[in-house]
Amino acid sequence: MDKSKQPFLKKKKKKRSFRRPLSPIQGKRIHHKNISLISRFISQQGKILPRRVTRLTLKQQRLVTKAIKIARILVLLPFRTNEKKLKRTKPTTRTPRFRTRERTKPTARTPRLRTRNK
Repeated sequence: MDKSKQPFLKKKKKKRSFRRPLSPIQGKRIHHKNISLISRFISQQGKILPRRVTRLTLKQQRLVTKAIKIARILVLLPFRTNEKKLKRTKPTTRTPRFRTRERTKPTARTPRLRTRNK
């Protein structure tokens, strides 16, 4: 039998399971008062973590986002965390900018004009 007349032979591939791992919230009610649950989905800077990181379903991610926003408005959660607080111990003095030319006092010939010293 000719190779050209042979039917197309498929290579056997290993079957991969496309099953996603179960979401971390199962049966728990997502509510803005449940701060211990909500705080797991916030980063160190106070940002809401994306769905690919949290492994939530689309519906759960929407509910978590809404709950976080409501909790922030009700001051149950901060808008930002790890905020640097500036404390000044001494008043800072202003440093003059670097000048390229020196200024002189007005002379008799030029009463109000400033000239350059060379």
